[in-house]
Amino acid sequence: MIGSLLYLTASRPDILFSVCLCARFQACPKESHLHAVKRIFKYLAYTPSLGLWYLRKSSFDLHTYFDADFGGYKVDRKSTSGTCQFLGNMLISWFSKKQNSVALSTTEAEYIAAGSCCAQIMWMKQQLLNYGFIFEKVPIKCDNTSAICLGKNPVHHSRTKHIDIRYHFIKDHIEKGDIELVFVPTEEQVADIFTKPLDEQTFSKFRLDLGLCEIE
Repeated sequence: MIGSLLYLTASRPDILFSVCLCARFQACPKESHLHAVKRIFKYLAYTPSLGLWYLRKSSFDLHTYFDADFGGYKVDRKSTSGTCQFLGNMLISWFSKKQNSVALSTTEAEYIAAGSCCAQIMWMKQQLLNYGFIFEKVPIKCDNTSAICLGKNPVHHSRTKHIDIRYHFIKDHIEKGDIELVFVPTEEQVADIFTKPLDEQTFSKFRLDLGLCEIE
């Protein structure tokens, strides 16, 4: 059941977080996990015509969102990273993943997610360069001001020495002009849908922002 749902997430990003969360319990599932998976199938049964819609006349600017749910996974208190990349209004890449280490602060969790998002953007820029498209200062949108400040100048933050050095490569790309960290209000943080459970109204709004709509 999980394998079938994971296959479906390639075209239904709205179920990605729920499916990935259930997938963590495949080794030793309980009845409650089975009920959760059945609820996902029930949701899909009620939304069979929902799909990604790509407009022909959409703009072609590359931008991305990232977010992290600090300590949201109650089993081991690891945070969940979520990112999504757009070309204009067209969603082209997304993922939801539990972080490898336990973050000690919201800023650290967000900064780890920023590093993963930056790596994805750099790969996408290289792929698009092969087709003749060059992007500079790709906006990476975040709702955490501390993570933005840390990305711009980590030297001035004495409390961040415990953050693994490999995540500081994001500062290099900011200085080179490859990317820029941009603040976005939490109400507009689309990547929230990949990191935590949401109320119905917020979920429906972000689902529409991702480009999911009824396709007859």
